[in-house]
Amino acid sequence: MRDLLPKLRCPEKQSTLREATAAELDALNAKIAAGAVSTVGGEKVTEALDGALVRAEGDIAYPIRRDIPILIVEEGIALGS
Repeated sequence: MRDLLPKLRCPEKQSTLREATAAELDALNAKIAAGAVSTVGGEKVTEALDGALVRAEGDIAYPIRRDIPILIVEEGIALGS
């Protein structure tokens, strides 16, 4: 993943992406466990994330599941709220 990361871009804004920190991922998974997370497309997130890619603006995270980044706009998760 680390070799591929510099080539990946946000599917919406084409901005760069970075790996979520352990603290960010833990906080996001805690919110998911509490039933408090939905995707940008409005779907409730029910499974903990294996990882996430955060776009440069820091406002959206794209899930990583089984080592596969899900770079679909509707699958993004809004951060900071």
